[in-house]
Amino acid sequence: MSSLIALWAAARSAHPGRWAKGFALWTTLTTALATLPVGRNKPSLPQILKRAFFGKPIATKHAHHERLSVFVGLPVFASDALSSVAYASEAILGVLVLGSVALIQGQLWIAGAISLLILIVAFSYKQTIHAYPSGGGSYVVASANLGPRPGLVAGAALMIDYVLTVSVSVAAGVAALVSAAPQLHSFLVPISCGCIAIVAFANLRGVRESGALFAVPTYGFVIGISVMVVVGLIKGLGSAGPVHQTVLADPGTIGKEAMFPLVFLVLRALAAGCTALTGIEAVSNGVPAFKAPEAKNASRTLAIMAALLTVLFLGIGFLSQRLPTISLYSTHNPEYRTVVSQIAGWSFGAGSFGFFFIQAATAAILILAANTAFADFPRLASLLARDGYLPRPLARQGDRLVFQNGIVLLALASILLVYHFHGELDLLLPLYAVGVFLAFTLSQTGMVVHWWRSRETGWQRSILINGIGALATGVVMLIILGTKFLEGAWIVVVLLAVLYTAFRWIKSRYASITSQLATGIRAPARLARHTVLLLVPRLHAGIVKSLDYATSLQGNCRAIHVAISDAGVTQLKKDWADIGGPVPLVILPSPYRSLIDPVLEYVDQIHEEEAEEVVTVIVPEAVATKAAHRFLQENVAAQLKAALGSRHNVVVTNVRYFLE
Repeated sequence: MSSLIALWAAARSAHPGRWAKGFALWTTLTTALATLPVGRNKPSLPQILKRAFFGKPIATKHAHHERLSVFVGLPVFASDALSSVAYASEAILGVLVLGSVALIQGQLWIAGAISLLILIVAFSYKQTIHAYPSGGGSYVVASANLGPRPGLVAGAALMIDYVLTVSVSVAAGVAALVSAAPQLHSFLVPISCGCIAIVAFANLRGVRESGALFAVPTYGFVIGISVMVVVGLIKGLGSAGPVHQTVLADPGTIGKEAMFPLVFLVLRALAAGCTALTGIEAVSNGVPAFKAPEAKNASRTLAIMAALLTVLFLGIGFLSQRLPTISLYSTHNPEYRTVVSQIAGWSFGAGSFGFFFIQAATAAILILAANTAFADFPRLASLLARDGYLPRPLARQGDRLVFQNGIVLLALASILLVYHFHGELDLLLPLYAVGVFLAFTLSQTGMVVHWWRSRETGWQRSILINGIGALATGVVMLIILGTKFLEGAWIVVVLLAVLYTAFRWIKSRYASITSQLATGIRAPARLARHTVLLLVPRLHAGIVKSLDYATSLQGNCRAIHVAISDAGVTQLKKDWADIGGPVPLVILPSPYRSLIDPVLEYVDQIHEEEAEEVVTVIVPEAVATKAAHRFLQENVAAQLKAALGSRHNVVVTNVRYFLE
């Protein structure tokens, strides 16, 4: 193997560009193969591929090296919140235009109210970070201070929101991509699903690696949007007189809801724009992922995120008012472009480098904003699983120090959602933000109870901050639920009820298992009756080894042979008489050529005679040391285990012998 690597290195030095691209994957595979142990215990082919693609295992003692700095933590935990500025302003405009074209001039006032809400929530979660430095997600805070039931509601709301975060972020990113290349619109679903798979793959490689991967797109987006806002402000403020906008939208949309009171449309626009707050809680959920001092670094990250989010959101909102012509989403306009792309075209010029950079940066951060959910969803699932409300495999960290089962679950749920809604952003947005504001409210209410109980130094100031946060987010939650209920928010309510019920059922099931497996203090009783059945397909060295093990067990030992045909049975009896000793050989006829059914019938016959009889079925199993050879063998042991799995007092044991 080392000679192959040396040969590749020489070829690469001769043709650096071509060979570097063509053999990048080959390098990874050969390096992994070269470092694998040799001999009988060498890894299987799936293990080799897993190590090649996902990296070497990371020891627990090296976990601190995987912690994040503020610079890397910002793209990991803030990409969702920062990316929301790309579609939040457009969501506001899309509602205001329902009343009239003139009504969209009030968009900036709504953006200002949402910016104030951003600062309130950010200050509130800063309190949470310092109060719960081990990870103060809404589930933990609500459970500790309000009780397990509100905690489960908060956990269910966050899990739904994380799935929606992935779906909405990727759909918005693909929409930005389609704005630059409209001919890709028919490929929304496959592109979106592929993007979700890529982000999941990056997270399966480890937290630090995914953070480094996403740092460049995140900071590129922040710099690009900042430059666009500055250029647009200079251009907009330099123009004389007010801007008289021409609004292009679906003709059947304008005035569609003019019969509703103005306050309803304003509240509905506020609810639509509150998608800008999704992801703010992510930093408080992932405090343990930061380098020491964890709480201080997490607090800095949250402050930077809130400042950037506020400035960029207000900047885009202001520039949307300066556009001479603004086009809103229309099903009749295949050339539709997002509002951010229209601002970029107005600021830099359509077709310019700046325009395409903004489109690329927006698409990248929106797609990679799903990383925030991939960073927090597995952690939340692990906490719920640890407390017995989700299957326990979700609490297990993989060899790359990530909760890989949670990552895979999130990816599959998000792909299913994108597929169901055809990858269309406007169909997904009505479901968004309901769950996250419910979690906000429960978390901040829990913090109020926390300060009231603890009465720590400065608790009056802290309780005021979290009280304002609970009141503000609670009011917004009711507004969102009321204005979006018929659009799709009812689906979130149903999912909340289903998840909550599932949590309680799983908890009760685990409690039942614990009760059934409780041993008390008595000593284990000896088996009253025990029958050992040794499966003998034919006589060979592996059977002899299995016979030695079978006779070492205390019990009535018998050898059984399933006779699919009469050929060889006579010879087998003669050979068994020479080596079987006191162990009798029982021939089971199989008129339907099954290896499994005769064994099942024989075991059932034993239990008919004595229901409490413990039966151990010993299956000799040949194990090939090479992957290619394993396809030549029939795994009867696995079939027997599956078939006997539902029978009481039955044990299936494999006695393995290795083939060179």
